This record gives sequence, C-alpha cells and structure tokens, in this order.
Amino acid sequence: MVKSVTLRDAWSGEANCLNCSLRASVLFAGLEETDFERIHDPIDQFTLKPGTALYQAGDAAGFMFTVRSGALKLVQYLPDGSQRIVRIVRTTDVLGLEALLEESYHHDAVALQPTEVCRFPARAVRELGIENPALHRELMARWQHALSEADAWLTELSTGSARQRVSRLLLRLVRDRQTSECQLFSREDMGAMLGVTTETASRTIAEFKRQSLLVETAPNTFLLDIPNLRRIAED
Repeated sequence: MVKSVTLRDAWSGEANCLNCSLRASVLFAGLEETDFERIHDPIDQFTLKPGTALYQAGDAAGFMFTVRSGALKLVQYLPDGSQRIVRIVRTTDVLGLEALLEESYHHDAVALQPTEVCRFPARAVRELGIENPALHRELMARWQHALSEADAWLTELSTGSARQRVSRLLLRLVRDRQTSECQLFSREDMGAMLGVTTETASRTIAEFKRQSLLVETAPNTFLLDIPNLRRIAED
C-alpha cells in the first residue's frame, strides 16, 4: 500500500525561486523578478520519503510540481488491481501539467527515492502563461517532452524481450548524465515499468550482474556497461 502524508506534514518552507540552483533548467527559467512578485501564493518546497504519494489519481489538480532531486513514478492501476508505471519523472521534470486544464490528476505520483519537489499553484502559472510568451513556450515544451516520454515508454519499454526492455530502461536512467552510475528501483517497480513479472525483472537483473553488465558499487547502485547494454537493447 502507498503511504500518504499531507503536504502540510511534509512542508519545509517556501522555495527561493529567484536564487534556485536549478532555475535555468526548470519551468520558471524565463521569468523576471517582476513576474515572481505577481505570484501571491507561496511556492513551497518539501521532501518526500520513498513510497509517499505526492498526489493520487482523481485528486483535484490545483498544483504543479518541479522535481529538484530524486524520482517519482506515475502509476495507473489496472482493473485486476495490478499497477503499471507509465513514466518516471526526475530532476528538473515538471509533473501535474493536467492542472493547467483545471482537471483532476490522471495518475498516482509516488516517490521512488528521497525526493525534493517544489509546488506552485496552477492558477498562477495559467495567468502568467497568458501574459508571458517565454513561459507559454516553456509550458508547450514541457507538454511535448511529456508526450515524447510517454511515447518512448510505450514503444521502447513495452516491446521486445525482457533483456531488451531492461537494457533500454537502464540506458534511459543514465541518459544525458556524465556517469554510468545508476540507482535501481525495486524489482516489483521495474516489472511494472516494463510490463513483465517481478520474477522476470529480478532474474534478468541477476543475469546482467553475473555477466558484469551491472557492477554493484553500493546497495542497489550500479555502474553500467553501456556499450554492451546498448547492443542488447538494439538487437
């Protein structure tokens, strides 16, 4: 079961967006100081423990979120009660974009790791987006990124053999990084990401470790053999 906590319990203080170290790569990159002065609602920053739900499917979508560190899974539950992870969001990603349309959230968003997020009111983003072309363009880029990621999860991670799917997932986790170090998730989560059983995910990871495609450097943290994983993924 997903353990939920209230945002009030998790809250650790208002975010300092003007001096944010991630500002150049997050949603508010194009805003000026005068734009921030128009946001009268607080932009909160807080930390979630692994397994904590940020929001759940069907909740009223009043806020959007930027991931400062860590990772969350976006989960849909199937009629038989099993879960399917439709996407992972990580540092600098924006989630809760459906709030721009004043809808409810479409997925459960659950922390996979200790995760720090910023929460900002969707109403303020809608108002600024109308009057600020830079923010409007960034919002459209975020929509496109989310769609591209959803397409990639559907085409790359739901087709092919288990070895191919696991290889593609591992490669995606270190994409655009300067290191091949990768922190894995539970085998149950990996199975739900790839559309395979927990046992198949566990067996494939064990096989990759025996073949030194994964070298464990700390509990559940590995260095990847990227060239050979890429060969498997592309077979």
